[in-house]
Amino acid sequence: MQGIIAEERLRPLLSSVKRPSRYIGGEWGSGPVKEGRDIVRLCYAFPDLYEVGMSYLGFQILYALTKSIEYADAERVYTPWPDMEAAMRMSGTPIWALESKRPLKDFDALGFTLQYELSYTNILTILDLAGIPFRSKDRDEDSPLILAGGIGAVAPEPLSPFIDAFMVGDGEILIPRVLKVLHETKHAKRDEKLSALSKLDGVYVPMFYNGTGKIRRQIAENLDEQFFHTSMIVPNTGIVHDRVTVQAFKGCTRGCRFCQAGMIDRPLRERSAGSLYTQTETLLEKTGWEEVGLLSLATCDWSGLPEAMEKFACALADNRIKLSLPSLRVDAFSVSLAAGLEQMRKGGLTFAPEAGTQRLRDVINKGVTDDDINAALEATFAHGWDRVKLYFMMGLPTETEDDLNGIQDICKRAVSIAKKYKKRGDVNASVAGFVPKAHTPFQWEAQASVEELRERGSRLKHSVRNKKISLSYHEPEQTFLEGVFARGDSKLADAIEEAWRRGARFDGWTEHFDFGRWSDVFRDLEIDASCYTGARDLSEVLPWDIIDTGVSREYLIREREKAMIGETTKDCREGCNGCGWQGKTKVEGCFNGKN
Repeated sequence: MQGIIAEERLRPLLSSVKRPSRYIGGEWGSGPVKEGRDIVRLCYAFPDLYEVGMSYLGFQILYALTKSIEYADAERVYTPWPDMEAAMRMSGTPIWALESKRPLKDFDALGFTLQYELSYTNILTILDLAGIPFRSKDRDEDSPLILAGGIGAVAPEPLSPFIDAFMVGDGEILIPRVLKVLHETKHAKRDEKLSALSKLDGVYVPMFYNGTGKIRRQIAENLDEQFFHTSMIVPNTGIVHDRVTVQAFKGCTRGCRFCQAGMIDRPLRERSAGSLYTQTETLLEKTGWEEVGLLSLATCDWSGLPEAMEKFACALADNRIKLSLPSLRVDAFSVSLAAGLEQMRKGGLTFAPEAGTQRLRDVINKGVTDDDINAALEATFAHGWDRVKLYFMMGLPTETEDDLNGIQDICKRAVSIAKKYKKRGDVNASVAGFVPKAHTPFQWEAQASVEELRERGSRLKHSVRNKKISLSYHEPEQTFLEGVFARGDSKLADAIEEAWRRGARFDGWTEHFDFGRWSDVFRDLEIDASCYTGARDLSEVLPWDIIDTGVSREYLIREREKAMIGETTKDCREGCNGCGWQGKTKVEGCFNGKN
């Protein structure tokens, strides 16, 4: 035990860095810290900045859940910005949890969330500042267990040498089970704890995995009956999404073939409008926030949305709250709905056509027609907005030059429609390189090279002649690296560690990303990074095959075959498509073969 880090030791550090509010804790809604020898102490660790991590709903839910368990306690830590990392190293100060100022090495476990591949080196920053060995095999009895969950846990192998146990599925289900085991083995040996965890459904412990069987993703079936947060931590400083956030439903029924979240987060499970409204009222009262965000993969698809809007109507009319819908469908209904929300009228609307032509949208099963796009744009400018933001991808399977040209055509169409309504009609188009993800129908596809993405992005950008259209594209090198780790194996752990030792930090932030550093690491370690972004054979055993997300391999292959001939698959709400979930759960709906 290292003991609590004294305030007089922290004060010089905080006064020497930008935005010290990131590191002081004491926010409204945090704590108090529980005391007791048998308390299981879990520190949730987010591998990115405080402003990003505090906007992540998952931490808010799991923090409150852990606090609700009598024999467990939760604290938090976020990756320090390079100025604070340097100050901590200079002074020899270990990284601390915000609530108690306790060094991380004194916890029973650290729980990392895996949201984005380019944050993986930040995990090592936190471990190193805590004095915890990087590799699971090198840790002794004094080291906390290193746990990880989130969407990255469905393709865990690049991090498997660093992580003691991965939790695959909904944290609301897994965290209580894991904490119960850690409480029962509180004073046991490290290996005994990990052995006990490995026996839990949905928990992957690399050290004890014998290569047989699969790790089955765990789901919360009834969201109204499952734990949901009625308190939130209010940040000390401005964050990315500064508002009350509640989850309307889990899953998605649209079946976009490129979307990992939509594939793995099945089946659809909805909250009732009454349950969500009661939760929101409590959160607004406890936090003082005046804005509410309804979170899901496609909020406008929530069947409870009309009833919820009725319940929110009085508060919206009196301007007591502001409501935002983070994900809008590309259709006129979504725009009309947004038009009635003051918060949504402050800026432009955002839509994601994803592809420039109907042919390619059918390939990816986007479920959006040209008529839908036109209707959404017509409604946007008719309701008074002056600008829109459009998200597209390049490098999608079967993409042609006509598909790329279609991106500019949609942008021009938006400007033309705006002119008809005598609006300014500014169009901001953002084009990201497509990354094939594990557990999707495109998991076997080749990813476009850095050179191909740069050429396509540059051609798109330079073909824009209308001053009302602003087009940008994601850095191809970052897209490439994301693709490497999205479909990588455990050999990449060496590259992650070596890149970190050479200074890799915050690779998801363009100003910190250095592709040359990664290229040198791959060369020096004799790793052919391009083999991870190449095409895979359908018969190949894939590194992530040890994870069972509930969606069958046969379904993914069938969807891939349909994609190659441009055949679409209906929305799951219209009837079961046989993805593999049917019969596996008590959840009502098309997943049991019903409409």
